[in-house]
Amino acid sequence: MPKTKCGTPVYPVLLAGGTGSRLWPISRELYPKQLVNFTGADSLVQGTIKRLLPELEAEKLRIVCGEEHYFEIARHLEEIDVSAEGRIITEPCGRNTAPAILLAVLNILKKEKDAVLLVFPSDHVIKDIDGFRDSLNKAIELAKKNHIVTFGIKPSAPETGYGYIEGAGKLTGGALQIKRFVEKPDEKTARKYLKAGNFFWNSGMFAFRASVIIREFMTHEPALLKSMRAMVSKGSVVPKDRYCTLRNVSFDYAIMEKTKKGVVLPSDFGWSDIGSWKSLYDFLPKGDNNNVVEGDVILKETKNCFIRGDSRLIVANDLENIVVVETPDTVFVSDLSTSKNVKSIVTELKEQGRKEYESHLTVYRPWGTYTILEENSNTKMKRIVVYPGAKLSMQMHHHRNEHWIVVHGTAKIVNGDQIIYLEENQSTYVPKTTRHRLENPGKVPLHIIEIQIGPYLEEDDIVRFDDDFGRE
Repeated sequence: MPKTKCGTPVYPVLLAGGTGSRLWPISRELYPKQLVNFTGADSLVQGTIKRLLPELEAEKLRIVCGEEHYFEIARHLEEIDVSAEGRIITEPCGRNTAPAILLAVLNILKKEKDAVLLVFPSDHVIKDIDGFRDSLNKAIELAKKNHIVTFGIKPSAPETGYGYIEGAGKLTGGALQIKRFVEKPDEKTARKYLKAGNFFWNSGMFAFRASVIIREFMTHEPALLKSMRAMVSKGSVVPKDRYCTLRNVSFDYAIMEKTKKGVVLPSDFGWSDIGSWKSLYDFLPKGDNNNVVEGDVILKETKNCFIRGDSRLIVANDLENIVVVETPDTVFVSDLSTSKNVKSIVTELKEQGRKEYESHLTVYRPWGTYTILEENSNTKMKRIVVYPGAKLSMQMHHHRNEHWIVVHGTAKIVNGDQIIYLEENQSTYVPKTTRHRLENPGKVPLHIIEIQIGPYLEEDDIVRFDDDFGRE
């Protein structure tokens, strides 16, 4: 396992915040792109972890994510046989990459005297795994020498969607001194960068010693460091009211653009940030007529398109350079080259109070999922799936009645003063103002159909008597 010569451990740190709004409608606020399987059977966060193991030690893995994503991140870890215990660091709100990285550093330093940290976004994809691991080892060696390393991707095209890093004099270990960071350029400027040969895409991946980066925060962001230290010293959970007042600042702006220890490591391992439908299209293998197709799709006279279906047949006729993405509650259609502009549409949906910006019809909870099948002014029908051994909170509704029908598995139900067990094709009725709880005592997922009847506001009508956010 990679270690420094003095025995300093190496900690891979994954940043799993953000909402991935340029990949809406698949990526949403409550189920962002890092949880989605865009490029295979694994989600992006699972793929990121598998690239690091067994090269790095699983027990050293740390993931920084929002509180609302904790249970799904944990479930994704468990699915690939990585224990989530002690590996997830939560933020009560997103404050950009500088606070997220500093939070991870301080948490690790509570356990270690010093450590080398390798920081990665959890939503990138890489084709050349051997090349990636070779760059990891080079970065670790550079970090040992107290450099702050950023991975610079050798550009393959005049990309205008990425920031760039200009490299200067060569250092031992294959790195270059950082001359400057450059914001996303126009196409003419990007072509100049490509021709110059010393400009690299800014990947957002870093390597450094914890002790070195603490000194840099002390120099360049002392107020942020002081506030974060005070919060972390008091416990493993940082207070929301204080954390959300921290400066919203990127790691590049806070540290990398100011430090004299920064170096860029030129890397070429088939990297993509999967930041838009166009970048996903570019990364994925193409089929007939240069199309990328997923789901139940029929094409006629169509080329250079990305078409992804979820729940319905999609038929495309005489299209070119178009993206079509269908989910059970939305359809997104755009010119492929400008599809990243969907981010502004998501902002508009949020301003309008539309729920489609935030969640899918299927919503993930610590105990399982629920899917809205039908909804009108006084009726809602859901399919509820409860994981084995999990249970919902004890609750009561003032204005609605509920009917539960078991379609798979066994349900243990508290219904008023009764405790009943239901199997497939059995049902119960829960009148309003009745305390009730649903539990899965079995070893297979429990599936039920829930029919809610009565005028109500979903959250306002619920009275919970215990925790709905964990497996009790």
